[in-house]
Amino acid sequence: MTSFLTADRLAQERAASETPHDTRRLRLFSGTSNQELSREIGAYLGVPDGPRVIKRFADGETYIQIQESIRGCDVFLVQPTCAPVNDHLMELLIMVDACKRASARQVTAVIPYYGYARADRKTAGRESITAKLVANLLTMSGVDRVLAMDLHSSQIQGYFDIPCDHIYGSPVLVDYLQTRNLGEVVVVSPDVGGVARARAFAKQMHDAPLAIIDKRRAAHNVAESLTVIGDVAGKTAILIDDMIDTGGTICQGARLLRRSGAARVLCCATHAVFSPPATERLSEPGLFEEVVVTNSIPLAEERRFPQLRVLSVANMLGEAIWRIHEESSVSSMFR
Repeated sequence: MTSFLTADRLAQERAASETPHDTRRLRLFSGTSNQELSREIGAYLGVPDGPRVIKRFADGETYIQIQESIRGCDVFLVQPTCAPVNDHLMELLIMVDACKRASARQVTAVIPYYGYARADRKTAGRESITAKLVANLLTMSGVDRVLAMDLHSSQIQGYFDIPCDHIYGSPVLVDYLQTRNLGEVVVVSPDVGGVARARAFAKQMHDAPLAIIDKRRAAHNVAESLTVIGDVAGKTAILIDDMIDTGGTICQGARLLRRSGAARVLCCATHAVFSPPATERLSEPGLFEEVVVTNSIPLAEERRFPQLRVLSVANMLGEAIWRIHEESSVSSMFR
């Protein structure tokens, strides 16, 4: 499996190559939601975060200006649509419009965290499907391609009428876990809907056994765990999910695993949404040995806790960006 956790492999390849890669037509710009991640991606690519002005008028309207020529360039806009979701989504749309009007050859929206993804179908009458709505907004704003990571559900790729490259944070998580002495491992899905994700993760963990938590949800952000399907007694249980929001599902699952005899409990997720009171729940003494997430969403210092481990996905996103720019395969990164 390709490692995106340590060495800058692309830099090593460039140094070994007699013909240097041409990045003159590659431009990278970040919004305000995760500028540190954008800088890390730029360092991997050897491309600086482009100059732009982003400011707000007194009434809250956003003004954006690109401050260098991007005519005929491949432009990549890095902007996870995390909280405040509406502000960051609108900021991304305005950035796209600015780039299209500046005659960019192609504009790719790099969205490490795709907000509004949980409403991906109608489960009751008169509901909106916001995942499709956001896809329509991005398409109509002028985006030529979307690069997203760990969408809440895979079918969201089909909501776009433009190319959508979907990559996964699991290689970074697996690389880290394999450096730990975990003993006998069982991968646990916190609900039935995450079984496919957990099964794929278990395969990457040397075909580890799989367990499932049977859960019923009473309301939004309120979960009730019932029972564990599978053997976890005496093993290191790794709960895997795409995101942690308030932490209710994951924490109830961890308590159930402890009661079922799991020797150690770890939690892995790509997106650390961490809406209150997630930090208090996840940091409960004796619950999790470690909570492993990525930096797809920036985490303020007040939302961090001793059990938290944040891994960078900058190299993975940078590699995907380079492959899109070079018109080579993105999916082969995960073979």
